[in-house]
Amino acid sequence: MTRHSSPKYTQTYTLNSLPGTHFLVLAQKAAQKLGWEKTYINQSSFFAHVLSEDTIEYEVQITLEEDKAYLQSESVTNSNTIADRNKENILILIQTIEELQSAIQPEDLTQQASELPSTLPMETSEAYHETALPTDRGWLWAFVPVEGYFVTPILIILNIVIFIAMALAGVGIIEPDTDSLIQWGANFKPYTLDNQWWRLLTCVFIHIGIFHLLMNMYALMFIGALLEPFLGKLRFLTAYLLTGLTASLASLWWHDLTVSAGASGAIFGMYGVFLAMLTTNLIEKESRQSLLGSISVFVIYNLVGGLRGGIDNAAHIGGLVGGIVIGYALSPSLLKPTQKQLNTFSLGGITLLIILFSFVVYTYIPNPIGEYDTRMQNFYDRQAVALRVYEMPESTPRDQLLISVRDTGLVYWKQNLQLVKEVDKLNLPESFHAKNQKLIQYCDLRIKSYELMYKALLENTDAYESQLDTYYKKLATVLEDINGKPAK
Repeated sequence: MTRHSSPKYTQTYTLNSLPGTHFLVLAQKAAQKLGWEKTYINQSSFFAHVLSEDTIEYEVQITLEEDKAYLQSESVTNSNTIADRNKENILILIQTIEELQSAIQPEDLTQQASELPSTLPMETSEAYHETALPTDRGWLWAFVPVEGYFVTPILIILNIVIFIAMALAGVGIIEPDTDSLIQWGANFKPYTLDNQWWRLLTCVFIHIGIFHLLMNMYALMFIGALLEPFLGKLRFLTAYLLTGLTASLASLWWHDLTVSAGASGAIFGMYGVFLAMLTTNLIEKESRQSLLGSISVFVIYNLVGGLRGGIDNAAHIGGLVGGIVIGYALSPSLLKPTQKQLNTFSLGGITLLIILFSFVVYTYIPNPIGEYDTRMQNFYDRQAVALRVYEMPESTPRDQLLISVRDTGLVYWKQNLQLVKEVDKLNLPESFHAKNQKLIQYCDLRIKSYELMYKALLENTDAYESQLDTYYKKLATVLEDINGKPAK
């Protein structure tokens, strides 16, 4: 049962000329005077436990908004017979605050207010207390959107639904083939840079097998339960998508022929956001130190593990760096949550900045393989035309055969030879250069065989048949090395 069904009492208090932080300092002193324990305070809120025989019976919270304070008392025991006690808690707190206000000098309040931390300890924040890791609902809690944990389960469900759709379409659930991954939107440099920019985001929701999915969703669940209550729905979703984008860009920049997919880049990004927050005053010092250690160990362990083959560490690092930048960019608005203009500016500003940065990087990332594929298409088109001489009927006039061999075949093979030499100068993987050398050998053999064929046609003789057979055998060997297809 959630705390939202518990008896509670809420009251709005107009501060008039009293600074909100002064009101919070007075509230803490009033709570101490009333004997309330476990009081926590920051620059915009106050939180206290009202105990009876060392058992928490009520929780009292104050939040500030402009010139008003919102006070709430809620029963932890969820007993309907004590609803009036919640109102009593608030009324006696206000009365005690007003008594103390007349007894404490304003300059003392100003000094104490300046020393307030920026946030409550993590374990006492309202969102964490109510929604983080609600294990009383069993493991199904991870899939149920609630206040403070709303976007994370939706993302988890979306990833699972897409994986199921892929499986139903025939994609392997253990080791899916690369063609299927590319078809479903994986990040692949030759395609992504060929105006298929949407792959930068779709790849974040594609997973390479069920174990990949399960590991990523567990990590997303964990960081989401910790981080989403602090960021809120919009900031969390925006940060997730933006870090997924920076992760994909890093992978695109680093890899030429790697098919990249999975949420881990975005998840690393959210850990980056958290790391940035943990180096500021957003989180209370004691909680900050312990969390910084555990999060750092997680990041380092997974980055080291990513040095093994088959793991896209470039995406992890790209997401992590993007997350750290986003975390620092959002920190001012998190420190001053009541300033709506600052919230809008920080979130909109970092979103625009990363989108513009991504556009520039996407535009200027070299795509030698894409250029290679485009130019090699001309090679194959010319080859198809040049080989038509072998398809001409035996009744074709000799003059027509001579023209076809000399003016089409030889011209196209010489053009193809020059084309391969030019594309071999591109910054290509070594396997491409090796293939190019075989293609150069192939074109050279074709030129020699066509020259000999032309000579035989011109002299109208069969004297060169043996020599032509030798060329054809060499061509067959080279073609089998290139693509396994026999020569004509």
